[in-house]
Amino acid sequence: MVIVDDQHLVRSGFAMLINSQPDLTVVSQAANGEEAVRALAATRADVVMMDVRMPGMDGIEATRRILAAHAGGTPDGHGRDAGPRIVVLTTFDLDEYALSAIHAGASGFLLKDAPPEELLEAIRTVHRGDAVIAPSTTRRLLDHVAPLLRRPSPEQSAHAAAVARLTAREREVFELIAQGLSNPEIAARLFLSEATVKTHVGHILAKLEARDRVQAVVMAYETGIVRP
Repeated sequence: MVIVDDQHLVRSGFAMLINSQPDLTVVSQAANGEEAVRALAATRADVVMMDVRMPGMDGIEATRRILAAHAGGTPDGHGRDAGPRIVVLTTFDLDEYALSAIHAGASGFLLKDAPPEELLEAIRTVHRGDAVIAPSTTRRLLDHVAPLLRRPSPEQSAHAAAVARLTAREREVFELIAQGLSNPEIAARLFLSEATVKTHVGHILAKLEARDRVQAVVMAYETGIVRP
């Protein structure tokens, strides 16, 4: 993974924690958005931990550019494509930043003062791709900015039209994705095989043009499928 933060001590602390885990490795660090974009162009990483406010290019623009560079990837049933998943480091007093990060394509959110075990679980959850970080920061943050997400806009209208094109079964699966359920949980709830659920999820993401499950959940908030 890649750590992006303008404070050297913060980067070093995160790197020490992450590298202490047998299944996680920091492959690069960056002090600002420009460095992050260059690092991701030269090094493959599955997850990026991105600070929002940095000098020069901020984390929002860096997220947008990194994901645009991987825009040709095709999501699978877990909501993965060829690009990295980006976890944005944020605080609850930055509503507009959080909203911008959502629209830029962030796959999850983490408070900068989150305990170590929550940070590590967020990284693993985003990497697995089979569940939104529902019980923690992402869900609370989406609830927090829901009124902003539901403002009328051309984008919201397009998303509502895309949701309307889902089949009845896809709509059922979409609503469960929006509640934060994983593929196995959805399979158990609807008495389907995990393979069938994975196929439905792939179709839903394609119809919604959502790059991952978090983006699908954002559309659920925008269109009123989920209400805080």
